[in-house]
Formats: sequence, structure tokens, C-alpha cells
Amino acid sequence: MSGATGKHRATFRVYYEDTDAAGIVYHANYLRFAERARTEMMREWGFDHPALRERFGVQFAVRRCRIEFLGPARLDEMLTVETEVLEARGARLELRQRIATERGPAAEIAITLALVDLRMRPVRVARFLPPAALAAASPPPPVP
Repeated sequence: MSGATGKHRATFRVYYEDTDAAGIVYHANYLRFAERARTEMMREWGFDHPALRERFGVQFAVRRCRIEFLGPARLDEMLTVETEVLEARGARLELRQRIATERGPAAEIAITLALVDLRMRPVRVARFLPPAALAAASPPPPVP
């Protein structure tokens, strides 16, 4: 993660299992690549899903997800998934994820995650984000 921007980049290769009969990434698999990238971002923050659950008794749940397909990703291509924290407020974490191939954009995902305890009650997300992510997610101060 870049400390100044709150963005994270992960790369993945497209395997045969990710594609349809035409060798193009199956639409639902873009969500899998996005999930993997979010998991890697969390690891860079110093914790992972099992640690959140076991040590802190919290977990992320997807509240809302919108995906726009922009171009095909194909068998054996390298994908770059850029994850950007847009907002962290209350129990919500708003993210934008862009998936691109070497040829250009493949998909853009807007996702809202909710941080909940093991009884599915909301938990404030700010106590789990590193300072760079919180700074990137904070709205700019008002102009005097």
C-alpha cells in the first residue's frame, strides 16, 4: 500500500479455471480477483481474516457491490487489481477496485464492506485501519 494514497496493487495471472470456453475470464471470477486483492491489502495492514476473527472477534461482510465490465481479460494474462479506500465511516468501509490487463481496463468494482462482530452487530472500522488508509479515506477539510 502506498502510504500517501491509501492504494494497494496486487497482480494475478489468469488461469484456465478462471475462464469460460472462449478463454475469457468468467464474469463472477472478477469478484474472486477483487477479494484476493482485498485480502492481500489486509495482510499488508498487519492482519488477515483469521486474525480479525480469532483475535478481535470481528469480520467483514459485503453489504453492497456494483461491478462494471470494461473489457475482457483472457487466459494467461496478468491482471493488476488496484484497491483504493474511499471512505471509512462507522462500521462501513467503501472501496473502489480497478482490474486491468496489459491491454487496458477490464472491470471497476464499487464495494461496501461492513465490519461486524460474531453476532453480526456493527463494529467501528476505524480502529482496525492503518493511519495511511484512514487519511486517504477521510474527506478533505473544509476550505475556509
